[in-house]
Amino acid sequence: MTKRASAVWSGSFNQGQGAISTESGALNEAPYGVQSRFEQGAGTNPEELIAAAHAGCFSMALALMLSKADMAPEKIETQAEVKLEKQGEGFTITSSHLTVNVRIPGADQARFEEIANQAKDGCPVSKVLNAAITMQATLQA
Repeated sequence: MTKRASAVWSGSFNQGQGAISTESGALNEAPYGVQSRFEQGAGTNPEELIAAAHAGCFSMALALMLSKADMAPEKIETQAEVKLEKQGEGFTITSSHLTVNVRIPGADQARFEEIANQAKDGCPVSKVLNAAITMQATLQA
């Protein structure tokens, strides 16, 4: 399976602007630029998109693993916080922290935590990120 996305950048770094699109059309020339990445401007940015991908991937992996363990979740809510830090002359994504809340009435806490950690380590986006990936998982009965 291969999925595609594209980005077009016009202009210099500081004054330029870009647009990001995905083959599915979920993003169609979504604007991004210096302001949306490093300040509070309108548009998206690469780190936000990585965070969305990580949250979505993890949620799907967790749903699959919980279902296989006969702990079918009613709801999984995941937030990913991707940190971009200045290192030397450039910037590096140093971490992605997952905060997940899951509703499974009557579930065992220890088993839930075991499966959540397996999903954190096993989701394909976690595997591709060369950053510290941490998590806080809460089971709601």
